[in-house]
Amino acid sequence: MNAVRAPRIALIALFFLAGATLAATDPERFDRIVDDAVQRYQLPGIAVGVIDNGEILYTRTLGEREAGSGKKITRQTLFKIASNSKAMTASLLARLVDAGKLRWEDPVVKHLPDFRMFDPWVTRNMQVRDLLVHNSGLPEGGGDLMLWPEPNRFTRADILAGLGHIKPRYSFRAGYAYDNLLYVVAGEVAAAAGGASYEELMRSQVFVPLGLDCRVGAWKSSIDDDIAQPHAQAKGRNVVTSADGDEVAEITSAAAGGIRCSLDAMLRWARNWLTPDAQQKTWLSAEQRAAMWTGHTPMPISARRRAWDNTHAWLYALGFRLGDVDGEWTVSHTGTLSGMYSMMLLLPDRKSGFVFLINGEADEARTVLGEALVKQFTAPDDARGIAGYAADLGADRVSTAQHAAPDTATRTPVTPAQLHGLLGIWRDPWFGDVAICADAQRVRFRSAKSPLMRGTLMQVGQRNLVDWDAEGVDAEAWLDFTTGNAPTLHMSKVDPQADFSFDYEDLAFTRVADCD
Repeated sequence: MNAVRAPRIALIALFFLAGATLAATDPERFDRIVDDAVQRYQLPGIAVGVIDNGEILYTRTLGEREAGSGKKITRQTLFKIASNSKAMTASLLARLVDAGKLRWEDPVVKHLPDFRMFDPWVTRNMQVRDLLVHNSGLPEGGGDLMLWPEPNRFTRADILAGLGHIKPRYSFRAGYAYDNLLYVVAGEVAAAAGGASYEELMRSQVFVPLGLDCRVGAWKSSIDDDIAQPHAQAKGRNVVTSADGDEVAEITSAAAGGIRCSLDAMLRWARNWLTPDAQQKTWLSAEQRAAMWTGHTPMPISARRRAWDNTHAWLYALGFRLGDVDGEWTVSHTGTLSGMYSMMLLLPDRKSGFVFLINGEADEARTVLGEALVKQFTAPDDARGIAGYAADLGADRVSTAQHAAPDTATRTPVTPAQLHGLLGIWRDPWFGDVAICADAQRVRFRSAKSPLMRGTLMQVGQRNLVDWDAEGVDAEAWLDFTTGNAPTLHMSKVDPQADFSFDYEDLAFTRVADCD
């Protein structure tokens, strides 16, 4: 089924592996793994499901949809699945290929004549498939400030217009860098080819025929909605952040990471790939199923992945990642949004895998829990468990301490006088305008299209940074000005390890007007 395969274990071992299942596994073994992860990382809520040889072996839900509310997580609770949405978007395009409404080799401009990349040659030659495999040449997370933090006022038309101004980091199809904007473009290609909005097509072509309890787009919220809210940790407590209001708005980033699903839906989605029934095989042809799991772009293999999993191949396919773990082939993806983390990992040769959804800050928790769960299949005698894998990550942090963010605790507000001649309206060609203007004896930064990106300028040593007002904007930025006849402004992350979606480094501002 896979066009690109990792080196396999010996054939005699593979013969025995094919019949291996976890049917005799004590469910308490999974309970201990989940309990240990929840306790170590103080997770507000989690839903976990394990599939063995095509059958659901284990499910577990713990915690609350909203901390302190008493509203328990269930198998029907909807979570934001973030970038696990990408495989669903790719499958929508695959359905349209099956229907003859587009081809993977179609130039993007055939369906979206206004599509532009920085290089006109890339614009003409980028194919629909290229939108999905992270080989465009865009910098990692390039343009993500048009998607996050949410809510903002950027539209999908803004993304199509802005892409042409984002400078590439490397040559087209020459390497890997994860991006989100081109998945938004892929959603618009689907809309153009399918004759309806991305949201309508996702419902009619994916959710309904597969019977998935998932949502995308706008809807009116009700008190009976079973929806998990995102959380952050503050003073040792889980606190709801960016909770849904009475009306859930449609979001620009839907095709890249805007779908919500329940655990039951994600298990059904996983089984559609592992053991499709007759109806599911009709939903998507064998040819397109193979296309979805064909590797296109090699990804870097971390030292940690090599040490834990002995990984030799790590590739991006159409909305999925392909790689070997302990000699066994896996198909997977993760999802990351502020306060929402998810993971789905499949072992196709075993017709097995797992899914989990978390409604809290869980970067390390997801890594550790995912590793502990996959080892139940590939190395069940591995005794490290949650504590052992967490210790390994702790050692990694110590070894990379030299790359930690600088100490910015000693800071003082910048005064208007200190920025004499530099106050004004500054414009980036894809992000738009920001006002850097006096407010009494302070200087404030205000983005025109991203309302959460507002803050106060602070001086740290000889540099200026923005102390954002909103807690959800958790990556502070350096501001570096040049002076002269044509002053410029460049930004960069204070913490170089901060989320790549805060792609300040891709902004290039020029001063265009005085403050009001």
